[in-house]
Amino acid sequence: MKGVYTLGNYVPQIAKSCWVAPNAAIIGNVIMEESCSVWFSATIRGDIKDAITIGARTNVQDNAVLHTDANVPLTIGKDVTIGHHAMLHGCSIGDNSLIGIGATVLNKSVIGKNCIVGAHCLIPENKTIPDNSLVVGSPGQVVRQLTQEHFQALKDSADHYVKNADWFKAELKPMEDESGRAGFTTSKL
Repeated sequence: MKGVYTLGNYVPQIAKSCWVAPNAAIIGNVIMEESCSVWFSATIRGDIKDAITIGARTNVQDNAVLHTDANVPLTIGKDVTIGHHAMLHGCSIGDNSLIGIGATVLNKSVIGKNCIVGAHCLIPENKTIPDNSLVVGSPGQVVRQLTQEHFQALKDSADHYVKNADWFKAELKPMEDESGRAGFTTSKL
């Protein structure tokens, strides 16, 4: 699989139903459960003994970075959406949560299940966010509890990315002209 790398004795464990964009990087001690997707230019770097574990149906969107430190594993639950440019480092994300665009979640922080961490939010080290919370700001603060309607929207987000990954897996092809050169077109603009 393009973009997936072993590192010494660390070998990624990726379910066959997962999709990884061709320019994403999944390195070393990474475990991805069924139907996950990792999008363009995302980096998941498992270069220490503590694995990065990604639950089933979770999507890691474009330019996100996932990493960890020794004795500080990174664990992401099922049906999680990790937004573009998000940074997750040595934290735990509960099932059915959304980490917003550009958000940062640092070492030993715990995000509960059914949470939304807003765009550009900063969750500092050792912070615990309870289940069903909407969190915004820098540093992140819980501003209210989410409802059943929000929980369904979070699930719908994960469902969308599973379907989108299936489409990309089947239909994404490099563009070539008639001479085989990638990225060129003969049409006039």
